[in-house]
Amino acid sequence: MWRLPGARAALRGVRAAVERHSRAEATTETVAGAMERAVVRCVPSEPKLSLSFALADGSHKNMQRDQSEPLGRALSRIATNALKGHAKAAAAKKSRKNRPNVACAGPGPEPAAACEPVVKLYYREEAVAEDVLNVDAWQDGAVLQIGDVKYKVERNPPAFTELQLPRYIMAGFPVCPKLSLEFGDPSGSLFRWYKEAKPGSAQPDGGGPSSLSRSSPSPSWTETGVDERVYTPSNADIGLRLKLHCTPGNGQRFGPSRELESVCLVEAGPGTCTFDHRHLYTKKVTEDALIRTVSYNILADTYAQTEFSRTILYPYCAPYALELDYRQNLIQKELTGYNADLICLQEVDRNVFTDSLVPALEAFGLEGVFRIKQQEGLATFYRKSKFSLLSQHDISFHEALESDPLHKELLEKVVLYPSAQERVFQRSSVLQVSVLQSTKDSSKKICVANTHLYWHPKGGYIRLIQMAVALTHIRHISCDLYPGIPVIFCGDFNSTPSTGMYHFVINGNIPEDHEDWASNGEEERCNMSLTHFLKLKSACGEPAYTNYVGGFHGCLDYIFIDLNALEVEQVIPLPSHEEVTTHQALPSVSHPSDHIALVCDLKWK
Repeated sequence: MWRLPGARAALRGVRAAVERHSRAEATTETVAGAMERAVVRCVPSEPKLSLSFALADGSHKNMQRDQSEPLGRALSRIATNALKGHAKAAAAKKSRKNRPNVACAGPGPEPAAACEPVVKLYYREEAVAEDVLNVDAWQDGAVLQIGDVKYKVERNPPAFTELQLPRYIMAGFPVCPKLSLEFGDPSGSLFRWYKEAKPGSAQPDGGGPSSLSRSSPSPSWTETGVDERVYTPSNADIGLRLKLHCTPGNGQRFGPSRELESVCLVEAGPGTCTFDHRHLYTKKVTEDALIRTVSYNILADTYAQTEFSRTILYPYCAPYALELDYRQNLIQKELTGYNADLICLQEVDRNVFTDSLVPALEAFGLEGVFRIKQQEGLATFYRKSKFSLLSQHDISFHEALESDPLHKELLEKVVLYPSAQERVFQRSSVLQVSVLQSTKDSSKKICVANTHLYWHPKGGYIRLIQMAVALTHIRHISCDLYPGIPVIFCGDFNSTPSTGMYHFVINGNIPEDHEDWASNGEEERCNMSLTHFLKLKSACGEPAYTNYVGGFHGCLDYIFIDLNALEVEQVIPLPSHEEVTTHQALPSVSHPSDHIALVCDLKWK
């Protein structure tokens, strides 16, 4: 009961597509009568194809058959399944009425046990020979006949392989469904949101041209009027559940629709958040000449959910505000509201990347890559309309130092201090490097680096060595592999502006007698002088703090930029001190992390 639009019926706006889709369904129902659907999934890289259809008894069959198998064997198996289904239905109804067309194998006291329904496959009104291989037989538009029932074959229609709604939904915060498609893409798919009607105010859908399915939504649901991928509930939705009806498509045809109801009610939001005022500066995506860049440590769930965090680090934070489901709502709203072109994130749990960040940021035009550290890692997102990913050059600091000839000179210095060497090699810190190319001008490329250096307050010398590895690696990429491309280096460097690490980055050198070489005491002192040849500056300057917790506040995060090729157009103001301390410190019910995002607009020189 489905008609696929022809290849010429390209998608021309979501609402028009919804109406065409609905009319097609209605027409198919009247014209095709009892025509059911048989969905075939057949891809060259897999040895088997799958066949899915519903039998007359209401049961659903999913079959896996070898692509190289003759059609006759598959049809025989279908006949056997149909016979079993018919026998079950007959036993349940205790009646032989309305039996399908059958071909009997021979006489017997119980014909149903020895008779199979006629099963044929037709293509262009001609029966397909039974010696044709499955891979060639099951063509799009073929007709499968099982007894009296006919099925229209749909080969590789667009389909959702994954579809989920968040487990926690708040008014004023975007709801971004997690979805994966096969043979389709979100931009060619249809979405329509419904909300639960309040008792006594049910408005059943009239089934008009804007209806998405043959059967109208339940009377307990009303349309929100939103047919976009993302829905932001209002205060009027508080206490209600949401429903998403979505139809996968690829711009030429549609696949089977699915409906998804939220498992939770829409909750009230926290009111004004620390980033709301910042969003006033970032209402629109920047013009092509600018690159809005964000660096943000979003606080890994693996650290937020420890007893130490709840009782020692963040005792002032309401326990529910440390829960991942709650914080994800704030993180999604904050990041999407910046309308950024580049986003470098630290302390990203793998499941947060796949289940929360990718669905949310993808819906707003960004694509991301992830680099795991141990329990968490780094993520870099870029705006697809401005950039394409050219190459990735991620490293683990200790592995690169040990084995990459680039760092031979540094390694020779480090091995002179065995205790320091051991500590450096024990650290799991990584560097994520992505080379991006402008979609508007292929001659414009940029090296985007992202890192999270070792955290311990006494680990200054370790951070110096990690940074030396990072800068050598970045210089190799920006000078040797892609000569002359500018650098943007974001991260949580766990270093204030008074430290050796910051001095090293900004000034290009660090003397061997700097106090940070003895940051963990004289027994681990490792005196060495280091230099690098990148011209970098902090795009956002030296804020009073980018990390504000009960026992510490200081500037630990930076967006370092290439002085030779980039300049700062504007820095988005950080939240005021009053906003940061409204709930004593960070994180809080109105701020999802213990760090504050750095946001700036950069311009090509």
